[in-house]
Amino acid sequence: MLPTLTSERARRYRRKFDELDAAIAAQMDRWGMTILRGAVAIVFIWFGALKIFEVSPAGDLVAATVYLVPADLFVPILGVWEVLIGLCLLYRPLIRVGLFLLFFQLPGTFLPIILLPDVVFVSFPYALTVEGQYIVKNLVIIGAALVIGSTVRDDYRGHLEDSPD
Repeated sequence: MLPTLTSERARRYRRKFDELDAAIAAQMDRWGMTILRGAVAIVFIWFGALKIFEVSPAGDLVAATVYLVPADLFVPILGVWEVLIGLCLLYRPLIRVGLFLLFFQLPGTFLPIILLPDVVFVSFPYALTVEGQYIVKNLVIIGAALVIGSTVRDDYRGHLEDSPD
């Protein structure tokens, strides 16, 4: 026969669980935004650097999408743009600049869905190729950018509260 929990014992376990849960949530609140900014920054710096050094697996996809500009010119410039986005996200006073650059860059990442559907889909509209998955993951970056952007006024509000009227 299994031992039964008394209601007092169950409350004690629940209280311990709640304390642990609150402590974990507090650490997530403390570190979450910093880690999110760092993670998105790393992605942009890394992917951008691959384009600059002409070793990006996405280089051909970019070149095929933006065929009006020579690929050997456009792809490295896009790489520099992406590295700048990442660097701006790492330095709090430049987050707005990084988000501005990001929101000009990201719509272009979805162009292959329209211009090159045969490269993006194995079976339209649901079965994505690896390239299609690479593109769709940008939805997560857009969500992360919105969350990061929601914090840019935090320092500003703090300065307003600290300053005398």
